[in-house]
Amino acid sequence: MSNAAKRQTSTLDKVLRVVLYAALLAMAAVYLAPFIVMLLTSLKDVEEIRSGTLLSLPGSLNFDAWSKAWSGACTGSQCEGMAPYFLNSFQIVLPAVAISTLLGALNGYVISHWKFKGSDVFFAALLVGCFIPFQVILLPMARTLGWLGIANTTTGLVMVHVVYGVAFTTLFFRNFYQSIPVELVKAARLDGAGFFTIFYRIILPVSTPIIVVTVIWQFTQIWNDFLFGVAFSGFDTQPVTVALNNLVNTSFGGKEYNVDMAAAIIAALPTLVVYILAGKYFVRGLTAGAVKG
Repeated sequence: MSNAAKRQTSTLDKVLRVVLYAALLAMAAVYLAPFIVMLLTSLKDVEEIRSGTLLSLPGSLNFDAWSKAWSGACTGSQCEGMAPYFLNSFQIVLPAVAISTLLGALNGYVISHWKFKGSDVFFAALLVGCFIPFQVILLPMARTLGWLGIANTTTGLVMVHVVYGVAFTTLFFRNFYQSIPVELVKAARLDGAGFFTIFYRIILPVSTPIIVVTVIWQFTQIWNDFLFGVAFSGFDTQPVTVALNNLVNTSFGGKEYNVDMAAAIIAALPTLVVYILAGKYFVRGLTAGAVKG
């Protein structure tokens, strides 16, 4: 190839790269626009919101809406602040994610490397569980929680999310463990290693990618859940999504859009942080077990 052709090709590559980056930036701006509007609105006072436009910059930074959204004020039995419900969500999410991830890892390990009679049927049943709509299980789950005496409690919500999430976590781990050579497990058995020894010494050390995927998936699903939260929680055990709904739909006097927007950002912050810090590992983990060998 001549030097002129090489220069022409290089110029074309640069142009295409510029066009690609411009398109990506435009799409990012479109996706970020709602968040930018929310952030700008949360930093304005009510009068400035009414007199300005959605994308107008605040005249001065005003964090009163953030303070009110977080701390709020209690009137009778109603509390406007998000703080206690924010803590409730963590008390639900952390144990639910840990338990469902552990159960999913054990189930995936058994189904992929400790075949038993009916294991395929068991896995098929778990797959069916992935496609059951939330609404279908509301009544039977409510009756079960009442029978166990944990209705309207944090423990009850943890159980609901573990039961519903274990099908997804099992699917993730089973697909990942299929890529681990069977010979490795068989060799460990010949050396006298038992079920839990193999799981702890061999399987878990290579499971970091899929554990990250499962934790991100479960954390996001449970934190953003509204239906189970509003159906199975009591007033003192409501997650942050239910509290956000109550705050937005309850107002005294004029509507305070700045407080609503601040509360929405507060409710979304944990999932944003998780994806910002671990988003790249999510994609890596999903593709780690895609090819066997």
